[in-house]
Amino acid sequence: MSKAETTDEQDLGAAGSQLSTAPREETGQVPTMGVIGWTRWFWRQLTSMRVALILLFLLSLGSIPGSLVPQTGVDELKVADWKATHEFWTPLFEKLQLFDVYSSVWFSAIYILLFISLIGCIVPRTWQFVGQLRGRPPGAPKRLTRLPAYTTWRTGGEPEQVLAAARDLLTKRRFRAHTVGDAVAAEKGYLREAGNLLFHIALIVMLVAFAAGQLFKSEGGKLVLKGSGFANTLTQYDDFRSGSLFNTDDLPPFSFTLDRFDASYERSGPQKGTPRTFKAYVTYAEGADGKPRKAAIEVNKPLVVDGTKVYLLGHGYAPVVSVTDARGKKVFNSAVPLLPIDSNITSTGAVKVSDGYRDKNGKEEQLGFNAFFVPTFAGEGKGQMFSQFPALDFPVLALSAYHGSLGVDAGLPQNVYQLETSKMKEFKDPEGQLFKQRLLPGESMTLPNGAGKVKFEGVERWATFQISQQPGSGLALAGAIAAIAGLVGSLFIQRRRVWVRAVRNADGVTVVEMAGLGRSESAKLPEELADLAVALLAEAPAAPATDPADLADSTDPADSTDSDNPVEGARA
Repeated sequence: MSKAETTDEQDLGAAGSQLSTAPREETGQVPTMGVIGWTRWFWRQLTSMRVALILLFLLSLGSIPGSLVPQTGVDELKVADWKATHEFWTPLFEKLQLFDVYSSVWFSAIYILLFISLIGCIVPRTWQFVGQLRGRPPGAPKRLTRLPAYTTWRTGGEPEQVLAAARDLLTKRRFRAHTVGDAVAAEKGYLREAGNLLFHIALIVMLVAFAAGQLFKSEGGKLVLKGSGFANTLTQYDDFRSGSLFNTDDLPPFSFTLDRFDASYERSGPQKGTPRTFKAYVTYAEGADGKPRKAAIEVNKPLVVDGTKVYLLGHGYAPVVSVTDARGKKVFNSAVPLLPIDSNITSTGAVKVSDGYRDKNGKEEQLGFNAFFVPTFAGEGKGQMFSQFPALDFPVLALSAYHGSLGVDAGLPQNVYQLETSKMKEFKDPEGQLFKQRLLPGESMTLPNGAGKVKFEGVERWATFQISQQPGSGLALAGAIAAIAGLVGSLFIQRRRVWVRAVRNADGVTVVEMAGLGRSESAKLPEELADLAVALLAEAPAAPATDPADLADSTDPADSTDSDNPVEGARA
């Protein structure tokens, strides 16, 4: 390459310098300086965009086991069931911490490295961008013809007038413009780099929000019967999970009562049985002495109390069952929540009578009943006993009876929806089989040998609620919106520079040159340059054509293109 060509390349490099704040990637050179050299090399690699993208991909990849494998912090019972079912894989999964993915050493390491990488990438780029905002666009290259967008024409105006008009025009078009020697230098599109920085900062905000949400969150579930209430204390929850830094003393004091639950379903057509509306009407109060207020909770429309959100998750039925012992004393009368097993709310559960029951000999015993409930029974001889519709059109309750010890006095945790029959005996029917019977509302079944009576009194509703605190959710939403805005800006805004040079030739005619340079090739840059040239042409109209021989003597063919219309002379 000749000296002149080398000078031109350096000139063009200076013109396109600092169009981007992205740090230069390492070329794979191995450091030669001891510990300090290797430390610097490692830091440059860690803060490179390539490594940040790799870490972001690893973070996404590492989240997959957390969604596929039951997590201890979410549901310990599911974890226990999974371990019992997959005994071969359990030791390996425990060593890899796959039951505690989000608090594992390897996931935390990826998370922290990504955090450091983004900060190490953003800080120098921010200072560089601030320096660009405080500086001015570089002067025009010596040979504007080598730029990707270029046009020229000849005018009878004075060079100073042309440059002043060009500067005013570019300033009105929101370019940052200033005069450098015989040319005006202008630049536009700084929001592109601002968008890049905003996108990276938003990623850090989202990481911080995610960490805060995991460390300080609290989340619990509660099944509430109609007419019953809930107070936001730890003992009231059916299940409760929280972050490692959450203090249970920070639970906001409030309470609510389920006054009514309404549900409607599609009655006909191909979507028969599809839910249409679910709405829980509650009365809630903030604090111990708060004024009672009415509210309606719907799916995706939670009740917000002191920063805590109460979501409606599901609903079901609770048959009201009363039990009378052999002496005629009513020892049990309560609504028993049953769990749905299908979309038509076919439900199963257990009725447990643990206190007060005595047989005909006066002996204290405990009773247990496996319960199977359908809100809409198809009728005898019409297949198995499964509900045909989720509404209470034809409710039927089936019970099978046991007596003995429920095992609740042993102090061991027990599933309230399952009956432990290992220490119980079956009530027998006249044929020696397990005694069971189907009941309609208001009907009763008499236990064998005068052991008592069980009555199906009616049906109540229940609803399940999730009470959660997510301190980082608002911050995460703001970060996501900012990331999208920054990404849009970095993708659709082009940073570009425009130079206008006006020089008087020996024949007394001023030659005007306009050229543009963008960060990346774009068809819009020549169009914008042509539009600017047309606007400037109105201030500095083209001079009449002169003798071709004079033009050849006064201009360099490599530097200009004669045209009465700068749009025609523009090229990309």
